[in-house]
Amino acid sequence: MNALHQYLFDTYRADRLGEPAPPAPGTHDVAVLRSVRDRRRFERVMAGRPARGGLGTALRRLLRHRTP
Repeated sequence: MNALHQYLFDTYRADRLGEPAPPAPGTHDVAVLRSVRDRRRFERVMAGRPARGGLGTALRRLLRHRTP
């Protein structure tokens, strides 16, 4: 069973019980990704590191120290 099937079952059950329908799958994905990004930025600032550029810096470091 995938997320769509579960959503349809939950929607049917909520309708039968007179409860509000659950949110559709993927409704809050962007908000979750933003909160993860903000949390990681906060943790970087609290650790005394720059809040931006962590991924690019890490990739450059990996590529620079790589031996052919």
